[in-house]
Amino acid sequence: MRKALVAGNWKMNGDTDFINELVNSLVNSSAASVNADVLLCPPAVYLAQVSSLTAESAIQLGAQNVSEQANGAFTGEISLAMLQDLGCEYVILGHSERRSLYGENDQLVAEKFVAAVAAGVKPILCVGETLEEREQGETMQVVARQLNAVIEAAGIDKFADAVIAYEPVWAIGTGKTATPEQAQEVHAEIRQILAQNSVEIADKLRILYGGSVNAANAAELFANEDVDGGLVGGASLKANDFIAICQAAGA
Repeated sequence: MRKALVAGNWKMNGDTDFINELVNSLVNSSAASVNADVLLCPPAVYLAQVSSLTAESAIQLGAQNVSEQANGAFTGEISLAMLQDLGCEYVILGHSERRSLYGENDQLVAEKFVAAVAAGVKPILCVGETLEEREQGETMQVVARQLNAVIEAAGIDKFADAVIAYEPVWAIGTGKTATPEQAQEVHAEIRQILAQNSVEIADKLRILYGGSVNAANAAELFANEDVDGGLVGGASLKANDFIAICQAAGA
């Protein structure tokens, strides 16, 4: 039985006062004690603050991105060692915004995945198609390409502690959401791709849904056999909504 995971991706949002209020609300609520893993991924400059606020709770800490380089002359970048120094257990890799806005390709995402696993930080690998790709019937080809690029670079064994997030790009921040049936279809295909390499890892690996998850649709999405939680964007910035999503995952 896979334990659900709910990860809040705050993106480039928040300030010190807002984060104090939000995290304290989460720590003092049922979100900190549901039967699911709860993860917060704030902007990098607030990682230390969130780490301090969640120190006495079960809420875990993750980063939104990381460099594939260990150290050196890479102005503006953040290393895996730095994330570990602040208590990060997870890092989001290959988010559609990193791919589309900052030119991260499959090869770079794979390099970051390999580096994260080697450092002992659990990668949350994002895969997903654009609206145009879905309308052209290319969803499975795109997802398979993105996933296989990492499998080929890292080897299936490196997925033992990893997480995959399926995020249909057309459903991120648009208010549109894949139907539970659409989500399950792609999640099942992802698990099948993994199973072609290792049935054991495919059965154990958690696959999150990441396209406009909210308090109203979370329970229906999470009820699917192959949907093991959510990578939550906007709703993770609203305490009551995020708590409801965590409760749905832990039900």
